[in-house]
Amino acid sequence: MILTTLTTLPFLAALLLALCGRASRGVHIGIAGAASAVGLGLLLHAAPGVLAGTPLTLRIGWVPAIDLDFSLWLDPLGLLFAGLILGIGLLVVIYAQGYLAKDEPTGRFLSFLMLFQGAMVGIALSNNVLLMLVFWELTSLSSFLLIGFWRDRADARQGARMALAVTGGGGLALIGGLLLLGQAAGTYDLATILTRGDLVRASPLYPAILVLVLLGAFTKSAQFPFHFWLPHAMAAPTPVSAYLHSATMVKAGVFLLARLWPVLSGTDLWFDLVATTGLATMLFGAAVALFRNDLKAILAYSTISQLGLMVMLLGFGTAAAVTAALFHILNHAAFKAALFMNAGIVDHKTGTRDITRLGGLARLMPITATLGTLAVAAMAGLPPLGGFISKEMMLEESLHAGDGWLVPLLATLAALLSAAYSLRYATQYFGARRTGEIAAPHDPGLAMIGPSVGLVIIALVLGMLPMTIAGPLVRAATGAVIGGAPPGLDLALWHGINPALGMSIVAVAAGALLLWRRPPIARWVADQRRPDAKVLFDTAMAAVVGVTRRVSLAVHKPSLQRYLFMLFAVAVACGIDGALTTGGLPVGTRPTQAASPIAIVAWFALVIATGTVVIAQRRRFLALVFISVIGLVMALAFIRLSAPDLALTQIAVEVVTILLMLLALHLLPKIPPRLSDTPRRVRDAVLGIAAGIGTGWAAWAIMTRETRTSVSSWHWAHSYSGGGGKNVVNVTLVDFRAFDTLGEIIVLGIAGLAIYALLEPAARGAAGRRLREWRADMPHSPERHPMMFVMATRLLLPLALLVGIYIFLRGHNQPGGGFIAALVFAIAILLQYLASGFDWTDDRRKIGEHPLIAMGVLIAAATGLGSLAFGKPFLTSSFGHFTLPLVGEFELATATLFDTGVACVVVGAVMMALAQLSHVAQRAAKYREPDAEPPR
Repeated sequence: MILTTLTTLPFLAALLLALCGRASRGVHIGIAGAASAVGLGLLLHAAPGVLAGTPLTLRIGWVPAIDLDFSLWLDPLGLLFAGLILGIGLLVVIYAQGYLAKDEPTGRFLSFLMLFQGAMVGIALSNNVLLMLVFWELTSLSSFLLIGFWRDRADARQGARMALAVTGGGGLALIGGLLLLGQAAGTYDLATILTRGDLVRASPLYPAILVLVLLGAFTKSAQFPFHFWLPHAMAAPTPVSAYLHSATMVKAGVFLLARLWPVLSGTDLWFDLVATTGLATMLFGAAVALFRNDLKAILAYSTISQLGLMVMLLGFGTAAAVTAALFHILNHAAFKAALFMNAGIVDHKTGTRDITRLGGLARLMPITATLGTLAVAAMAGLPPLGGFISKEMMLEESLHAGDGWLVPLLATLAALLSAAYSLRYATQYFGARRTGEIAAPHDPGLAMIGPSVGLVIIALVLGMLPMTIAGPLVRAATGAVIGGAPPGLDLALWHGINPALGMSIVAVAAGALLLWRRPPIARWVADQRRPDAKVLFDTAMAAVVGVTRRVSLAVHKPSLQRYLFMLFAVAVACGIDGALTTGGLPVGTRPTQAASPIAIVAWFALVIATGTVVIAQRRRFLALVFISVIGLVMALAFIRLSAPDLALTQIAVEVVTILLMLLALHLLPKIPPRLSDTPRRVRDAVLGIAAGIGTGWAAWAIMTRETRTSVSSWHWAHSYSGGGGKNVVNVTLVDFRAFDTLGEIIVLGIAGLAIYALLEPAARGAAGRRLREWRADMPHSPERHPMMFVMATRLLLPLALLVGIYIFLRGHNQPGGGFIAALVFAIAILLQYLASGFDWTDDRRKIGEHPLIAMGVLIAAATGLGSLAFGKPFLTSSFGHFTLPLVGEFELATATLFDTGVACVVVGAVMMALAQLSHVAQRAAKYREPDAEPPR
């Protein structure tokens, strides 16, 4: 129960926030804060047992055919990261209350934040690598939404796209790596994989697994040379920066390396790739941070450097280095989140983040300056803060890594640069005021200052009482990472005089000296020509887009005729190949039935109508009439072959399609231009004849084959006993193959939204201008809404809706169902649009198509999820027979709820297309009137 709540609570909060978008800011903060606080409380409740060696587990079957389970696992490592995610998430929610402007859509912002929080918690608790991939990709999507929250700003949009491109690309590599890992280990269960490290490392797939997994981890954690997306992500609101780039998103790659450490570490390849990349990133990020002037840019590159430190420690491959990395994760989360919040306060109160314009803030903002100074001291690794301890642990471990003094020398250089940029950051508090442009600021209110106070206290306590506060958690998490007993742990500020202390003193002293001599060095650096990662990325993306566009235009020429020709040509070729390979489709010996006169007449009508459509295809209205004849004959054929469900569906679809085409004809020229020359028509005719002969031959062979046992017999035998319905077709759709139906209605809803998006601007711009200039060659009727038609449709509406309800309710046992009923509902409503006009009908409609589609998908999905609560597979249905006085015996089936969702989606999608076409036509007609203003 705890694991289920921890995983689902953020997503429920995100959904509730989206639904309550117009509520007050207090409601939004309350929802998000309550979700984070409850999750953190549950985590703290479970912590004693987890730290004592009793992890929590949960396993629910999902897709067993591919070894994908909804499997969760709360061990000490997951506890550490989930605690950071939820704890800092709660502080960020409080901070956002004071940071965001009054007109900001806090509901949208916090719904994105909770979506991201849920994805990160899912990564931390996943016990199946395939499930982890689902949450991993969700973090990329939700971070894209958060970084681009200020969508009116070009830098925010570009930063979001860059983050999505880099981390999404790394995610694709990670998918390949984890799939290969599961193949090498023989399972996708994470707990089992962690016990098969020797098997994985001995596999010939190990190098490929390692490289692909590292690509996923390095891109997510901004390791060099994939670092460049993180500074541009600083265009996000400061609460996002404080959350994503201190405790959550960028830590996901570090978490992945720690989680898979027992399986992938312990080889020279691991050390060479991981430790080297981490060391290079640590040096690069620290060097760049020293020469940045924007506060958030300094913090961004310092984050890159600190992440490199953690990766380097994990790359060393020793248990002591793992301990140092985990302890520094805690320290970094505390001081970096505090610093981001501090930068946001300075920006919020002074209107600038340019460090060259700031100064003297200690006198004007004493509380902010005190908190910022303490956080900077932790980042610089000064006592008595926790950052000092983890820095000394890093320097100590560098002495034992590799051969010689290269690694410790470079690690000391990185610590030196870290001290320099940290001390420079502190100059904004204690230096002289540099300009008079900035109004005298003051400390903010409790909502903004309170979270920073809490984080700085944590950073201070991690240094003063490290063993009491962090010792048990770090020790247990180290054991979880290395898969065995953790080494002796001695977290303290003083370990005597040793090389690590000397290296630390040298780093701080040299860092202060470097800061003193920084101005001439900064001028020299500014004069140097150096590659710009953003320019390189933009150039590479432009080149890729250009190449793919040329290839796409060469392969996928924008011609519907060419698409259709290639589609049918490939189908015919595959059919011929299959026939030649298998010796063809032999005609069966099943006796045929004599054709009745009615069937012969219908067949001739079908042939004549089909031929007329081909010949008269440029006369659209005539072609449409004969298309309706084809649909009617097909419906009669279904009735003749004892398929009443298909016949009802065919008739309903035919009516909707004809009405849709009639509305579309209103927007098209009466006679289209000739698009095909004679050779092309001959080519198409040859292909059509070949396809027709092949399809007819296959149908004849199948229909004359001997009767044998097939899957349909299973459905006949189990329809009533297994699904509670006598209508095999309906039971198959809403029970036996409900997952297929769920996917189909989702696709249908997406198609409806796509039609809406395509038609919405049709009355504007160039398309609108063409519509306004078009004139019909026949006069319109003076009575736009004939009274007889109007009254007839309004009288028929309740009757049609009643018929639709009847068809829906009888569908489980007799011909009918949600799909057919939905089409009947759509036709009834559409008639109101045709008779009374768009405006009259739209004003009286109580629910729109968009909510109807969303409601339908949610109802169908909720019906499937309900079965999980009873330990049954997804979308398992149930039914029962009940008796009521006067009513008698009747049946209730959960599949009816699923069918309700299907009906809602179908009505919404059909009405969206039809109503949008009607709307476009009416707008075009409106703006053809004299003195009418064109739509803007």
